[in-house]
Amino acid sequence: MTIRVLLADDQALLRATFRILVDSTPDLTVVGEAADGREAIDLTRAHHPDVVLMDVRMPGTDGLAVTAEICADPALSDVRVLILTTFENDAYVAQALRAGASGFLGKDVSAEALLAGIHTVAAGDALLSPTATRALITRFLAAPDPGGGPAPVAGLTALTQREREVMALAAHGKSNAEIAEMLVLSPLTVRSHIQRAMAKLDARDRAQLVVIAYRSGLVSAGPGA
Repeated sequence: MTIRVLLADDQALLRATFRILVDSTPDLTVVGEAADGREAIDLTRAHHPDVVLMDVRMPGTDGLAVTAEICADPALSDVRVLILTTFENDAYVAQALRAGASGFLGKDVSAEALLAGIHTVAAGDALLSPTATRALITRFLAAPDPGGGPAPVAGLTALTQREREVMALAAHGKSNAEIAEMLVLSPLTVRSHIQRAMAKLDARDRAQLVVIAYRSGLVSAGPGA
């Protein structure tokens, strides 16, 4: 199966570099290039890619607004958005994830990590490695949500105690293997709990499950959490 990728970045040189890299990988292909936010939305609707490689800062409609519009469209529910950013300085990453992005990578990412990220996102699996998840928690999700305190999340009460436990550990950046060891379960069982929690909460992927865990107050990012 070929993974279809849309490139959204206002820098032509970066788009050209990413296109060469993606198209040189046997199971990946670029279906379009967008130089601004409006074009990214239009091309996403026209081509329905599996993954949109999205720059945060673009002229006109920025990457955050584009991500929110794509992820709010039921017709594009299978489209995954992978944010590219200089996350040492970019405080907008949490907003992008709350809007529905599947995760983020730095623009200085290696070719191997970029391709691995695209494959992971396309599979609907955990784009954010445990290390990246911990960094996300520390840098962004620990910051107060502009919307205020914990928000009610439909479906949270439908989770079993074990599913809530596994979800909380995932939100703290634990890998499936680490969760399995802590709870004396098999990694396959942990994965099943994660998938069931995602289905009940209508989460696109593990990254969104982490966001929901914090937004709902299931876990907190404060000291000793």
